Amino acid sequence: MDKRRIGAVEVEQTALPGIGLRHEFTTRSGRRIGVVSHRTGRRDLVIYDKEDPDRACEVVKLNDEEADALVELLGAPRIVQRLNALHREVEGLVSLQLPIAPGSPYDGRTMGDARVRSRTGASIVAVVRAGQVFASPAPDFGLTGDDIVVVVGSPDSTDAVADIFSNG
Repeated sequence: MDKRRIGAVEVEQTALPGIGLRHEFTTRSGRRIGVVSHRTGRRDLVIYDKEDPDRACEVVKLNDEEADALVELLGAPRIVQRLNALHREVEGLVSLQLPIAPGSPYDGRTMGDARVRSRTGASIVAVVRAGQVFASPAPDFGLTGDDIVVVVGSPDSTDAVADIFSNG
């Protein structure tokens, strides 16, 4: 079992031989929650019994589309909240959510090809694809049509990024 922190929450990761991985954490109210990621791609959301943390009282099996929907419902608004908080702290900082249209100059190319940071000074902080959030994507991250690129910078630099993704 490995432990790591995601923000203030300690998450335990356990390999399940022949099955996949289990991630678990305890909420502030004392509820134990887990996600079992099967090798097949299925995800199980597990709510453990409050009186017996080794006994699952509810297991919700999620297919890929359902898992993506849950990630979007939980993840995307949280990123927006964090960006809004950052805007309040730093005067002049803005963020834009820029769609990559199918067939646009960057559909099928990597983020590094756009050279956003060096050309504009703005930063790409996330890409949202089919409800899944990819935070801090690397330059070799491939963009596809219908991606939403989240960009942070000054008003001028973020406008310049919008121009790059629209016109090349």
